[in-house]
Amino acid sequence: MLEQLSKLFDSNEKEIRRLRPRVEQINALEPEVSGLSDAELQAKTGEFRQRLEQGASLDDLLPEAFAVVREASRRVLGMRPFDVQLMGGIVLHEGRIAEMKTGEGKTLAATLPVYLNALAGKGVHVVTVNDYLARRDAEWMGAIYRFLGLSVGTILHGLDFAARRQAYGCDITYGTNNEFGFDYLRDNMVLRQEQMVQRGLEYAIVDEVDSILIDEARTPLIISGPSDESPEWYYRFAQLVPRLKREEDYTVDEKARTVGLTEAGTAKVEKELGVENLFDDVHWELSHYLQQALKAHALFKRDRDYVVKDGEVIIVDEFTGRLMFGRRYSDGLHQAIEAKEKVKIQQESQTLASITFQNYFRMYRKLAGMTGTAKTEEEEFMKIYGMDVVVIPTNAAMIREDHPDAVYKTEKAKFEAVVEEIAEMHETGQPVLVGTISIEKSERLSAMLKRRGVPHQVLNAKYHEKEAEIVAQAGRLGAVTIATNMAGRGTDIMLGGNPDFLARQEMRRHGYEPEMIALAAEKGPVDDPDVAKAREVYGRMYEEIKRQTDEEHRRVVELGGLHIIGTERHESRRIDNQLRGRSGRQGDPGSSRFYVSLEDDLMRLFGSERISGLMERLGWEDDVPIEHRQVSRALENAQKKVESRHFEIRKQVLEYDDVLNQQRELIYEQRRKVLMGESLEETILQFVTDAVKRLVEEYAPEKVHPEEWDLQSLRERYLEIFNRRVAVPDELLAAENREELAERLTEAAQAAYRKRTEELGEATMRELERFLLLRMVDSKWMDHLRNMDDLREGIGLRALGQQHPLIEYRREGFAMFQQMVDSIQEDTVAYLFKVEPVAQPGTAAPWARRPRALDRARAEHPPLAVMSSGQRRAAGGGAPGAAPAAGGGPGGPARPAPVQPRRVQKVGRNDPCPCGSGKKYKKCHGAPGRAAEG
Repeated sequence: MLEQLSKLFDSNEKEIRRLRPRVEQINALEPEVSGLSDAELQAKTGEFRQRLEQGASLDDLLPEAFAVVREASRRVLGMRPFDVQLMGGIVLHEGRIAEMKTGEGKTLAATLPVYLNALAGKGVHVVTVNDYLARRDAEWMGAIYRFLGLSVGTILHGLDFAARRQAYGCDITYGTNNEFGFDYLRDNMVLRQEQMVQRGLEYAIVDEVDSILIDEARTPLIISGPSDESPEWYYRFAQLVPRLKREEDYTVDEKARTVGLTEAGTAKVEKELGVENLFDDVHWELSHYLQQALKAHALFKRDRDYVVKDGEVIIVDEFTGRLMFGRRYSDGLHQAIEAKEKVKIQQESQTLASITFQNYFRMYRKLAGMTGTAKTEEEEFMKIYGMDVVVIPTNAAMIREDHPDAVYKTEKAKFEAVVEEIAEMHETGQPVLVGTISIEKSERLSAMLKRRGVPHQVLNAKYHEKEAEIVAQAGRLGAVTIATNMAGRGTDIMLGGNPDFLARQEMRRHGYEPEMIALAAEKGPVDDPDVAKAREVYGRMYEEIKRQTDEEHRRVVELGGLHIIGTERHESRRIDNQLRGRSGRQGDPGSSRFYVSLEDDLMRLFGSERISGLMERLGWEDDVPIEHRQVSRALENAQKKVESRHFEIRKQVLEYDDVLNQQRELIYEQRRKVLMGESLEETILQFVTDAVKRLVEEYAPEKVHPEEWDLQSLRERYLEIFNRRVAVPDELLAAENREELAERLTEAAQAAYRKRTEELGEATMRELERFLLLRMVDSKWMDHLRNMDDLREGIGLRALGQQHPLIEYRREGFAMFQQMVDSIQEDTVAYLFKVEPVAQPGTAAPWARRPRALDRARAEHPPLAVMSSGQRRAAGGGAPGAAPAAGGGPGGPARPAPVQPRRVQKVGRNDPCPCGSGKKYKKCHGAPGRAAEG
């Protein structure tokens, strides 16, 4: 009775009851739709689009469109979406988050709303966590879309401009969160409309939505360029810091991930450096280097937070254990770690453009997400993105057995118990998937298993495709797989093995190309004889392999299914649930157990005192585990504390970025208007008026008598701006009041502007205005970002003066923004009057004439490079160590490696060619005989 009452008032259960009639409506159409020929089914796309043009809404079309996709999926892929997948599809169409357990078919469920929303012709984005999944899902699910007449594109790292723009022009575009975000930033750095690749941000479905919108949300996307900082001081402090003593010279707060110098330590450093006061304003850079060196030494550990590979420091993703190639910690921390590890220090970078994932994804008109673990973070999803979470029931009952945690006194005893359990399971043939939280721990466990003679696979998550293939076979008889956290996430683990993966592997061994393998695995109609032959080969292989995997499946089920072992509790309950969720798919049996020790970071920092006291009182031995309610409560409380702290960090990042985001939206909106070809004549005339008004306010203040106005300085500054093209006789300045003075000077300047237009010609002037304004906006915005970074770094100190840092950041940020706008206006006008046109060789077209003084303008305002994506390094790592220096603002971003404007002589032979072809330089413009080409 109580269970029935709780269901009655359960809001999620209420949502499921609301969705059921819609599912029944779709099911009722199945007999009619399944009776259609292929041609009739394909013609439905054109019919739906016509009805949309006639005023029907997407909601009106939903039942029929879903029924059509279900039938197309059955014919092309041999998969018929379950009713629960239809429910998930409806939730996604409504712009919400569908929580669906692992193995319940989220990828297929997404095809329903993707097809429906793509009918509007505005483009649908499907966002994945890595390139492998983007490519796989676009090929796999693309079979349905292509069968129904829709185009599918994929945005991958390294694509050239033409391929990128073509992919965005498709009805449906798959890609990673980083690629979508970077393309948005790059589109707002181009100089011509035709250099933009994205269309509008209409509708996006984010796969693994918790990973992208929560785990990575502490990290802004940053496009950066090189700065001129010397590496000398990083090496100097890397030598100095190890000589300092912990607790005596500096303190470490591991919970807050901060370090602080003591008075004794400060005195020691000042003596070493020969400075009187390390924290004097003139030495602020030295204190910054010291802070980063201390953090690198005390908080960041090799093979946990980063690895050193081929002479480079590469960040390890704290959530997945993946290596984050191309990403760098911010604010000099990465350079400090490079100095610590005695590898070459890469050049420091400065921000050219940035945005947080929160603010990027909130720009979509409609946003939806799917994952197996979102309910615990629903509050954050609602507050930040306005999306609630609907938990979709499983197609078959979940029968996995989740055992209580086994808590040991020492880490050594814990790992010995883990190895013992793995060995016992392996002996019976039951497959085991072991999750570790770091590369270091996975290698330690691997070494112990080797000594025990247990064969196993280790995944440090370096190659997405390889990891997916290994994880897909983790359910085979006798398999033992060690994976750092959620390596291979997004890949279905089938008991007995995945016959599709194995058949594709076999075809690769027979020399088939990936594109042909993807077509061979489809089941729709085919005209190409080569594809038809490949399908025969795939079909034979699949059937033969499936007989083996079916037999293995039966035996593994008898043994109890896939057993999950967690070697440590993660800071987030959600990450633990992701690991557990790999077992028990589609009603399969399975089991899970987490092993914990009091020496684990989570327990040591947040929850071990009470449990340690309990162990001592009860006289527990090191190798005897505890299973006690108090232990479970302590673990949960520790995780809640950390989750709450991470939420606060993400919220703070967003609050500060919201200030910059308002400015960013205004600048980008104005920039796009310029790109779209709007006439700038009225804009420039307003710039002239505003510039004159500011001069009058500065040199002829309101409360100063006219006789005391500084008219000489006014004249000089006025002539500087308008390049002495405007005569300023004394009678022009002989005004009786400020308004008259401003009016006279404005009229003279505007007359000079019109004369300038006549000299250059209308077309040339309009092109010159557009070009100069874009250059000024880009240059000034870049400077503004650097200034805002500096402001944010020190704003936390305002709290000491009883001021609210965020309020002060908003106030000062607004003043800085206004100064930037004034500077853009004034400098644009000044350059319009300075440049002299000359005919460009080989053309007589007036718009092609080039300003003679442009080289000087470029020297003072370096252009932002427009390059292929292969020349831009990826951005931002989300490690909590990317926190501010002492006294800084909120947790700082991890910056990307510098994005350098390429020059031919500096391009490496294996780098992408600067021409944007997508080829390596050595095979394009770096090939013999082509080095001197454009």
